[in-house]
Amino acid sequence: MHQNNIQPWQHEHIFGQDQKQAGERKTFTVVIMTVSMMVVEIVAGIVFGSMALLADGLHMASHAAALGIHVFAYAYARRHAKDKRFNFGTGKVNALGGFAGAVLLGVFALLMAWESTIRIVNPVAIAFNQAILVAIAGLAVNGVSVWVLNIKQKHHHGDAEHPRHDHNLRSAYLHVLADALTSFLAIFALLTAKYFGLIWMDPVMGIVGSVLIFRWSSGLLRATSRILLDQQGPEEFRRVIKEKIEADGDSRVADLHLWAVGPNIYSAIISVVAHRPLSPEEYKKLIPSGLGMVHVSIEVCRCPETAHC
Repeated sequence: MHQNNIQPWQHEHIFGQDQKQAGERKTFTVVIMTVSMMVVEIVAGIVFGSMALLADGLHMASHAAALGIHVFAYAYARRHAKDKRFNFGTGKVNALGGFAGAVLLGVFALLMAWESTIRIVNPVAIAFNQAILVAIAGLAVNGVSVWVLNIKQKHHHGDAEHPRHDHNLRSAYLHVLADALTSFLAIFALLTAKYFGLIWMDPVMGIVGSVLIFRWSSGLLRATSRILLDQQGPEEFRRVIKEKIEADGDSRVADLHLWAVGPNIYSAIISVVAHRPLSPEEYKKLIPSGLGMVHVSIEVCRCPETAHC
């Protein structure tokens, strides 16, 4: 058969990854805000001789670098969406960006815990007024960033509503949330230390914050690892697919593999056995359109009438 004759059965594997995602615009906005605040704090620290301002500015630089990774992941996925070297498109770059961000978040939590432990053993003098001012400014910027990166978006799967699984955006969100939490705990600890003399509250709050951040990092690592390692997709989706295909009372799903190939998009390989099987295309039409299925391969096997399938 001539190559042109099979074009109706061929399709691309872009799955919308060539379009700019909402998360990319939000993350880029937050990067601009973070970098701007970073520059202000570093310049002010140098001009006014404030080590607190300079240290916080350098701290924000590390988060700006982490957020930059997420912007890069969005741009890379979009620009290489049509690259045929990617079997199922570039959707998993999103999960890879989230995984990298989660690793950095975990490292940040460990460094916080280490520094806080050192300060419990060897307390240092704190310039309370400057430190509180820096913490308030940081909390304000990160509060706005958390609002910009609000991940409480939902999409519909049939009659049900599910949270969006943009892990790259979630990682960026957790980075700014971690910064906001750090600033909030710092304000609480500094006020306690200033007015009640409890100097040890500052490093203790640092340890409390690091534990919470590490938990967020672990959860994101598990979620992104499931996608990167092609673990089975949602049980609910597999149940719906099986029920729809077996609704005729004759067809049976012998094998079902469902995995994510990008944010909220899935691929599946299904093996169906029946005495009077339908065509693969007819089985595909039975799968609800709201499940985000973008690539489905169905193997149909006929069971002899004399056999019990």
